[in-house]
Amino acid sequence: MHTRYIKPTESELEILQVLWVKGTASVREVHEELSKTKDAGYTTTLKLMQIMNEKGLVKRDSSIKTHIYQAAVSKEKTQRHLLGKMIDTLFGGSSTQLVMQALGDHKASAEELVEIEKMIIELKKQ
Repeated sequence: MHTRYIKPTESELEILQVLWVKGTASVREVHEELSKTKDAGYTTTLKLMQIMNEKGLVKRDSSIKTHIYQAAVSKEKTQRHLLGKMIDTLFGGSSTQLVMQALGDHKASAEELVEIEKMIIELKKQ
């Protein structure tokens, strides 16, 4: 069975980031985390999370008074899907152009460069 992927909006991705780190959280906890970096109203966060539940992006445990949410989509699957779309639309399907752009504009740490080298070695073996 192939399920259709639902692309999260930018605001939904911010909520998913919180849930991926925390595992489970109430609307209040998510809102407090988002408020550290942006000006967001509690009711906006609540409404977004309700919409995300309807879309299937989050799951809600309604068995207790304070509803507890968790991500229904994995971080890795979401990253793969969004990156694949970006490579196709922005870089004409060229992952090489994506990597060159990323490394050209972003100073990679020594540790990141070691990881990149390991990945290249593994890809060459395939």
